[in-house]
Parts: sequence; C-alpha cells; structure tokens
Amino acid sequence: MTDTAAPALNKGTRAFSRFEWIVAGRYLRARRKEAFISVIASLTMVGVAIGVATLIVVMSVMNGFRAELLTKILGLNGHFTAFPIERQFTDYKETIASLQEIDGVKFAVYFVEGQVLASGKGSSTGVTVRGMDEENIKKLDLLYKANIEGGWDQWDTSRGVAIGYRLAQTLGVSLGDQVQIINPDGAMTPFGTTPQIKSYPVNVIFDLGMVEFDSFFMYMPLEPAQDYFKMFQDVLKPGAELPNPGPLDPPLTDEQIAAAYERVGQATAAEIFIDDPDATSLMRERLQADPTTRPMVLTDWQQRNETFFSALQVERVVMFTILSMIILVAAFNIISSLIMLVKDKSSDIAVLRTMGATRGAIMRIFSITGTTIGVIGTLAGTGLGLIVAANAEPLRAFVSNTLGVAIFPPEVFFLSSLPSKTDPVEVTVVVCLALGLSFLATLYPAWRAAQYDPVEALRYE
Repeated sequence: MTDTAAPALNKGTRAFSRFEWIVAGRYLRARRKEAFISVIASLTMVGVAIGVATLIVVMSVMNGFRAELLTKILGLNGHFTAFPIERQFTDYKETIASLQEIDGVKFAVYFVEGQVLASGKGSSTGVTVRGMDEENIKKLDLLYKANIEGGWDQWDTSRGVAIGYRLAQTLGVSLGDQVQIINPDGAMTPFGTTPQIKSYPVNVIFDLGMVEFDSFFMYMPLEPAQDYFKMFQDVLKPGAELPNPGPLDPPLTDEQIAAAYERVGQATAAEIFIDDPDATSLMRERLQADPTTRPMVLTDWQQRNETFFSALQVERVVMFTILSMIILVAAFNIISSLIMLVKDKSSDIAVLRTMGATRGAIMRIFSITGTTIGVIGTLAGTGLGLIVAANAEPLRAFVSNTLGVAIFPPEVFFLSSLPSKTDPVEVTVVVCLALGLSFLATLYPAWRAAQYDPVEALRYE
C-alpha cells in the first residue's frame, strides 16, 4: 500500500499542483484553535485593501485637482497671452483675424484690462476689470455658460458689469444693484491726479467654480471699458489733411478738427487658444514666424503657472511615495502572519515532508497562502478605491454636512468642489505594486518553512 501511495504523492507534488493549492487554501481557513492566526491574516488583507484604496483615491483626487485647475485657468486665460509692442494696439480686430488663420490656433480674443477698487453696499475690494465684447465672450464657453443670474443678451449695449457670485457676496450686491469702481489714474488737475469714479449696474452674476475668478474678476463691455481706462485716442482719418493756418488766418474750428479725426479704441492684449495645450514650443515658433501678424510678446500658460504646476507635480510624487508606505507596512504584516503560520504548522510541514513533499512544494504552498492574502486585499482595495474616487464630491459633501466641518474649503483649494479623475495607468501601477510587494513578502517565510527538518519537527510533538 505504501509503495503504491508514494508514487501518487510524488506525482501530485509537481509545481503548483492541485495538492499544493488545496493545502494552501486549507491554511487560509483556520480551525477553532488557530483562530488567532486567521484573525491576523484577515487584518493583513484589510491593511492591503486600505493601502491600495487610499493610494487610488488620493492619486485620483490629485489628478482631478490638476485637470480641473488646468481647465478653469485655460478656460478664461489663453494658452498664449500676446502683448503688443512697437505701436499701440489699435489694430486688434485685424490681428485676431490673422492669428486665427494660423494652423493649430483654435481661436483668439482681445480684451481691455485694468485694476480697480470695487465698492458695494458698505464693502470694498480690489478687482481685475476685463473689457470684452459679446462676440469674444461667446468664444469662452466656460464664462458664457457660467451665468447663474442675468444673461449675456445685448451685452455690448448694456453698459453694465458681470461679476462672480463670491464677489457679489463680498460687495453685498445682487442683480440690478450698482457697483462703484474707482481708478486712481484719473483726470489731471492743477492739484494733481483725481481718482476716476463711476457706477455700473450688475447685469450678470456668474459661477466659474474657481475661487480666484469668482472673487476677483469683473467683466465689462468693451467700449465702456476702453472709455473708463482711457483707451480711446483721436487719429487722423486716412487721406484727411488739416490746413496749416497762417498768422493772419482764422484758427481751425472744433468742427473742422472733429471732421478730420476719428476716435479709435485700443486693446490691452490678446489671448490665443491652441488645439494642443502641450505644443507651446511649436506654436510659439509658428506665431512668431507668421508674416501677417504684428510684433507681439508671447507668454504661454506654462510660463505663467510654472511654479504652481511644478509644485503640484512634486506633491503628486511625494504623496505617491508616502502612501506606498501603507502597502509596504501591509506587506510586512504578511511576513509576520506567515512566520506565525509556519511556526504553528511545523508538525504539518514535517508530515508532508515525510510523505514525499519536496522543499519546493512546501515553499510554494506558503507562497500561495501569502500571495492569496495580498491578491484578495488588492482586489478589494481596488474596487473600494474606484468606488470612492468616482463619488469623491458626494462623499465629501456628506461627511462635511454630517460633521459640520468644512472639508477641502474652496478658499484654500481654489475649487468649489472636490474633483476626481482616475487614471487607468496609475491604477495598474498601484495594483502591480501591491501584488509585487505581497509576493516578495512571502519569500522569506516560505523559505523558512522549506528548511524545516522533519525529524527535528516531529521529535518534540
């Protein structure tokens, strides 16, 4: 009977045979006297799951934070800002038309911009006023579709302003109320420069979802903005000539002067939006090489926000490294639980060895046991992490309302909601990292188990 059983056992102990999987599965299901080891294995699975889920959620939130900030920033500010040089920017319409003909340019807008003090009902704050006509505002989908009160209809003739809802709260104004804006660069008098003060009705209140824009930006129709910031100048009409009166000739009348000159407005700069935001180097060469475009100084979005987005990238790397330590700790828990399991099963190992199981078979049994703990924990953590990442904002709002504490306050994190964007590549890296560490954690305990001498192990049983 022994002669016929031994060959069967030897045949059944080939690498990763059904026998090895059965024994490994049996060690995962502890009996009553081995409940303590089973609890440790379960807690180890939970540790791996928490580590994987935390890493997926945090990386998804950071990806969403970067993508949302990029969308908001580039939704209003172009990929390139073009500032005129050599002469005043009176040919802004012709310049925008020529820019939009360049291959790779999606569209371009011109604007007038200045810094003022805005005053409402008992409150004042510094704001950036940007003058744009309705045609250009329609190109900015983020702004055009962000109105929560009022509308952009007949914007050019409205003589009013559009402000963010946070700015409206700061100034204590609502739709239809007057906002007073004060520009220190006013009219020159014998006593010095007097501030320029004007009042405008609030025609639009918008919500862009970004604290900076909703708190400090005010939009105004182009012509009123040009008039307020003194961006108009009198230019001699093409072909018109003013006579040069002699000493005895009567001076030129105001009507003669007005007939010879025309009032021409200027723009501050232009925003250029391109098809590929990352192709700034290539597009800079095209824009500067275009012969139809007037001389301009170009600054791209990467230059303007280099420090900010570099800090975000460093933070992503640091957070990934720190949170990976959670998975590493869970991997050490796998080592400790397997070492305890090996000590508890020393007699079983001895019996298996005497029945013909090889050292390799013993090593594979405990490797399968430990790796299974890591696989189950990784799969559970991946599922949990994807669910939480997909519902990050509802969960944040629920916890915040339940505890009565502002979690991720928009004043600090710039955005009014918690964004999340899951990257399949990063999830794959996290899963492979967890599985790799789980497998490596099994090698030492499995090797220890394979080194057991069956004679010494059975002597003390």
